[in-house]
Amino acid sequence: MSVVAIEDMPDLLAAGATLAGLDLGTKTIGLSVSDRGLAFAHTRPVIARKKFGQDAEALLKAFGADGVGAVVVGLPVNMDGSEGPRAQAARAFVRNMQRLTELPFAFWDERLSTVAAERSLIEQDFSRGKRAGLIDSAAAAFILQGALDRLRMLGTGRSPK
Repeated sequence: MSVVAIEDMPDLLAAGATLAGLDLGTKTIGLSVSDRGLAFAHTRPVIARKKFGQDAEALLKAFGADGVGAVVVGLPVNMDGSEGPRAQAARAFVRNMQRLTELPFAFWDERLSTVAAERSLIEQDFSRGKRAGLIDSAAAAFILQGALDRLRMLGTGRSPK
């Protein structure tokens, strides 16, 4: 499958499938998964980055366990809207993943997602040490929740069953 617009995701999902959200860090991959009603994002444990093959295997295993039907990937766009090396790396990661799975992928502008996730964790009174281990999955949930909210606003989201 190819990269699609977020608005096209619901039409590509089988009944009961979930959406996954990814925050691609240099050391870890943050992962979140929606509920089956496509209303709420839930964090999953981060995946420590190793080699691409190992990262992809861990992701595909997690996708299978959660019944993922499509993936939203955070695209680290610069504040001026341009794409730098990190955005290019995210696009390359998705190109490589597409060789291994038929799942559709969509990009989501992740500007300030890590900042928002960190603020949320601070508000929940997590210590600095605990925040470090949770930040990428929290950012992935923030990215996915933004996409889910967009789908709901457009009226393309599913109702919980």
